[in-house]
Amino acid sequence: MLRALTDFIAEIAGGHRESFAENDYRLAAAALLVHVVTIDGMVGKAESDKLRSLLAERFALTPAQAEELVEAAIARDAEAVDLYSFTSILNRALDEDGRKRVIEMMFEVAYADGGLTEFEDNLVWRAAELLNVASRDRVEIRKQVRDAVEDGTAGD
Repeated sequence: MLRALTDFIAEIAGGHRESFAENDYRLAAAALLVHVVTIDGMVGKAESDKLRSLLAERFALTPAQAEELVEAAIARDAEAVDLYSFTSILNRALDEDGRKRVIEMMFEVAYADGGLTEFEDNLVWRAAELLNVASRDRVEIRKQVRDAVEDGTAGD
């Protein structure tokens, strides 16, 4: 399924442009977000839109750059055998607050469709462990994102 999605996007974009290096922390974070979006087998418009807007906002990218990052992340996620290839880059590039922001972004994408599946929650838990984000912090971040979604203030 991911390969078909990658091929489709590459076809639309006229081939795969690689301006994000393999060790770019933005690509690693985007690949984790893509994994969250696709883990439950359903890629909804709300999650897809949230993914693009988060990347553009958090990494100060234009919509075209955010789209390019998503394309590269889809390709990297399809090639990856585990989360470590992404989390190791993030551990080297980001401080504790930066790693917590990645977990927050993962929850924001997961909650974009109104709820959190057990697959999404488990994925974020595994990524948080690999990013050395304490369980207490992960649970607090999840609660903050959930409350923001329920209050209608998510992304504000």
